[in-house]
Amino acid sequence: MRIHQYFLIPALALLAFGCNNTTSEATDDNSGKAQPNSQWDDPTIELPEGFRAIVVADSVGRARHIAVRDNGDIYIQLSREQNGKGLAALRDEDGDGHADRIEYFGSHTGTGIEIYGDYLYCSSDLAVYRYPLPQGADLVPDEAQRTLVVGGFPEQDQHASKSFTLDKEGQLYVNVGAPSNACMYEARTKGSTGQDPCPQLEWQAGIWKFAAGALAQTQKKDGQRYATGLRNCVAIQWNPSTNSLFALQHGRDQLSYLYPELYSDQDNAELPAEEFVSINEGDNFGWPYCYFDQRKGQKVLAPEYGGDTNIQGRCADARQPILAFPGHMAPNDLIFYTSTQYPEKYHNGAFIAFHGSWNRAPLPQKGFFVAFVPMKDGQPAGDWEIFADNIAGIENIVSPRDAHHRPTGLAIGPDGALFITDSVKGKVWKVVYGG
Repeated sequence: MRIHQYFLIPALALLAFGCNNTTSEATDDNSGKAQPNSQWDDPTIELPEGFRAIVVADSVGRARHIAVRDNGDIYIQLSREQNGKGLAALRDEDGDGHADRIEYFGSHTGTGIEIYGDYLYCSSDLAVYRYPLPQGADLVPDEAQRTLVVGGFPEQDQHASKSFTLDKEGQLYVNVGAPSNACMYEARTKGSTGQDPCPQLEWQAGIWKFAAGALAQTQKKDGQRYATGLRNCVAIQWNPSTNSLFALQHGRDQLSYLYPELYSDQDNAELPAEEFVSINEGDNFGWPYCYFDQRKGQKVLAPEYGGDTNIQGRCADARQPILAFPGHMAPNDLIFYTSTQYPEKYHNGAFIAFHGSWNRAPLPQKGFFVAFVPMKDGQPAGDWEIFADNIAGIENIVSPRDAHHRPTGLAIGPDGALFITDSVKGKVWKVVYGG
């Protein structure tokens, strides 16, 4: 069992670190690795005792987010075309967990995908679309029936992915990332100050809400800015248990590179926190003026705006996270466990896919795992832990390019199993409990 250090954030009683992970035990030898129950089991994935990972598919393409239909069919948004298409559809026809049928469709690449009602919603970097779900034996939606739900998002070369979620009424919430690190006049340049006010906050760095069921909407005409001051929330999810919105923010980069007089490489590796946030309409989380220092348990003023690692200033009024993870681990998806197939400790808890860091050098990179956070009434109810580890397939990671696999998307299937996608080759796992 690996115990990771944790801190209680004093002012908020938030859990910052605290990973307790028990690896599956071997069944027929003393290797420490779980032995496969079938030809499709992947014993290299480290899971708590009683769980096993089934390889649904080995290489569907650069997978981002994933959605699983009530009948078990799987849909994955790809970030790069595969066989000339941007989405993958998978079906397990014999019930062994492995996909027997893989087909491709769609003319756009992107990140977001979700099923609501009779429709499959998916996104490019500039728009959200929907397809009627196929009927009968068909697996792939009819491309001629794709319709535009929301367009008109700004073109940008950073944090462009339009991840999204839908609430119980079908209202759509779209992440519009900030096109910069810290809204500096000269991007990522030593000595440059931050723009104040930051013009990117008008149409970016926040969550926009759109009407349920409406088509051909645009951000500027039809969108409502639901929350602001969020640098980039690739992981965004409506929680049906609390009937409210949650997300995880990618924190800013390069504190020690831009301000070596204020931050050491160790500081840069840990700061700022990756924030797990509960979002209410009108919330302001403070980017680019503020970042969350999990060691101090508070938001502090960013150095581009006069911060010295301690001053709070305007940041005292910024919305706080409900939990703070170590910096730069890149949370890329979030799902709440609303099924009952897993043991009770997982019920209504949150699974988070950490894509892995690049900005911790010269220290080793971190992340590349799926974490679990126990939840009660919309708040963390205990230490977070690593649920699925060794996904990267390599122990010491200097650069994210070293990773063989990087967890990116999460979904819960109709049988209560957790699905995990990989953005490198497009490996897909199904994590089942018992049996």
